Amino acid sequence: VLKFLSEEACGGNTFYKKEEKNMRQSRKRLLALCISASLCSAALAGCGRGNTETAAETQKSTETQETAETQKPAEKQETTEAQAAEKAEAVMGVTTFPLPEGPEESEIYVEPIGDISDDFIRGMDASAVLAEENSGVTYYNYEGEEQDVFMTLAQAGVNYIRLRVWNDPYDESGNGYGGGNNDLATGIALGKRATRYGMKVSIDFHYSDFWADPKRQNAPKAWKGMSGEEKAEALYEFTKESLTELLDAGVDVGMVQIGNEINNGMSGETEVSKVMNLLSKGSSAVREISETYGKDIQVVVHYTNIEDNDGIDTIASNLEEYGVDYDIFGLSYYPFWDGTNENMQTVAKNIQENYGKKVIIAETSYCYTSEDGDGFGNSFDGIEDLVEGYAATVQSQATMIRDICAAANEAGVQGVFYWEGTWVPVGDATADNSALWEKYGSGWASSYSADYDPDDAGLYYGGCSWDNQAMFDFDGHPLASLNVWKYLKYGSTAPLAVDYIPELSVTCDVGGEIELPETVAVIYNDRSANRQAAVTWDAAQIDAIDTTAAGTYEVPGSLEDGTEVTCHIEVEMVNYVQNPSFEDADTSMWNLAYEGSANPTDFQNKTDDAYTGDVAFHFWSADSDMDFSIEQEFTDLEPGTYRLSVYAQGGDMSEDSELELYAVADGQEQNASFMVAGWANWQKPTISKITVTDGTLTIGVRMKCNAASWGTVDEFILNRISD
Repeated sequence: VLKFLSEEACGGNTFYKKEEKNMRQSRKRLLALCISASLCSAALAGCGRGNTETAAETQKSTETQETAETQKPAEKQETTEAQAAEKAEAVMGVTTFPLPEGPEESEIYVEPIGDISDDFIRGMDASAVLAEENSGVTYYNYEGEEQDVFMTLAQAGVNYIRLRVWNDPYDESGNGYGGGNNDLATGIALGKRATRYGMKVSIDFHYSDFWADPKRQNAPKAWKGMSGEEKAEALYEFTKESLTELLDAGVDVGMVQIGNEINNGMSGETEVSKVMNLLSKGSSAVREISETYGKDIQVVVHYTNIEDNDGIDTIASNLEEYGVDYDIFGLSYYPFWDGTNENMQTVAKNIQENYGKKVIIAETSYCYTSEDGDGFGNSFDGIEDLVEGYAATVQSQATMIRDICAAANEAGVQGVFYWEGTWVPVGDATADNSALWEKYGSGWASSYSADYDPDDAGLYYGGCSWDNQAMFDFDGHPLASLNVWKYLKYGSTAPLAVDYIPELSVTCDVGGEIELPETVAVIYNDRSANRQAAVTWDAAQIDAIDTTAAGTYEVPGSLEDGTEVTCHIEVEMVNYVQNPSFEDADTSMWNLAYEGSANPTDFQNKTDDAYTGDVAFHFWSADSDMDFSIEQEFTDLEPGTYRLSVYAQGGDMSEDSELELYAVADGQEQNASFMVAGWANWQKPTISKITVTDGTLTIGVRMKCNAASWGTVDEFILNRISD
């Protein structure tokens, strides 16, 4: 008996053993007997790596639980021997790991956040773990030993685990849709492991059979054909039943998320009133189960696209207007997609101050490498899309998470959840891993999801696009950055070391002179030590560059301490037009003129009508002819010969319409007439030779066209082609 108890209390390997059914039942009876007889204190004392509850604490906890049981309805009072033993085993097996009481030496440097609470949520979404392990992934501890990943997370300071739950992520033949195949049974299995190591659990109900986010909010298959009210009732029952099973299994549920990134709808509903009804029913179910079990389970609503401040405020206002009962407003905040820390703080403060709700960062992440671990490609590649000040390194990953937590804490946010920090590659990047992804659901989606989500998962199914953002390396070893969670309050020390040197790039116009920087920025693990360092470039390599034609080159250099650096040089036709495709919100460099009282133009954000990017200069008038122009002036161009072009598309234009691209230099105008020829049939009028002598030039497009005609102008290009 004591052997069994010691293994459980100390987090031994018995979790992974597949015991025979009769042995498992005997073990549970013995465990229950031990608790009733208070024979377990010897087994619980001095278990190596954590602080396990003493027998007296267990007895007190059991007595409290029994008292709560007597307050439950009659149907909850009856507990089978197996259930009692299951609960006893869960209580006996809880192992916790205290946070440091001061700064520690580490491989990473972490600046302390002095006023952060020990109760600040240091959360990790670990939903894919079971599918990963089934696919052959092994997780290790910092000593290189195989270890339950949840134990490693707890040792690193993680105090909350987030687990998504889908209603029925399987096709009619029982094949999983992938992404972890996160049904309720998976949630229970993972939730018990998290609870075993003293971490609370946040259950993220998507109320869908697969991924739910702003792109898709598909209703579960079982709810097909239901009215909005019927769907709300089904959601209520699903929530109650699922939460009951989780709690009965011993999962320490601390919060429940009713829906996932529901900005644009939920469970197939898009009308605000119907979505609010779904949320109210989900919240009601959580409140009822919370009362039944005597647990304070927080209700979370979850949204993304927080860079749209007005949109988030409208959502919060709708929740208040419809009286949705919730505790926490959850925000997805990925710094490479969703704006700045400052904007995140603004959004969080608005929710707290104007709507009286708590806030959490429900999802965030950052990369530690730009490499791809499984051959499928990465959502955030860590090359072109890096956030300024943070490289694709383990240190930068830790610094990014520390900085997000600091900003969140400063704004009164309750905590931060890292999304899928345990989702590592399955197989090798050079291997065909599709069989594993398909069989165990360890890729983001399998081919079996095609019938349920034909427009996305059904087209792009495959492996994991998140492995370079995990907090474990490709082989399952924890990164030094994982420990950032336990270092938040007191920080960690490390020998001063260079984290990265920002990539150096120089563009040179054809026929121009190459100018390389004299100093480069050096970014250290301790950012307070950052400095500019003098650099010496290889003169022979510079002299070998041919600037008479377009080309790409690399020039090596070295710092004073011998550190090697490289500058990437692009000899190209420079486009001198500012904001040439109108992607920047600041369009002040463009001068717009029009005849009449109404402006028939705007800067339209519509990818399908833009030549490049998302925005284009758009024109249309329903009932009046149009006469307008848009132009840009230059005063400091280098004398020489230039070429000008632009792209335009549109339709329903009469033959007498006048459309011109023009350029004015030295008081002389040149122009090129053109006509649009239908949607997405891009025309490219060009003025081939414009002579600039005094540095001044005006370029633009003017149009005189009939009512009801329409179109867009995009991507002005002005190149210097010769002296």
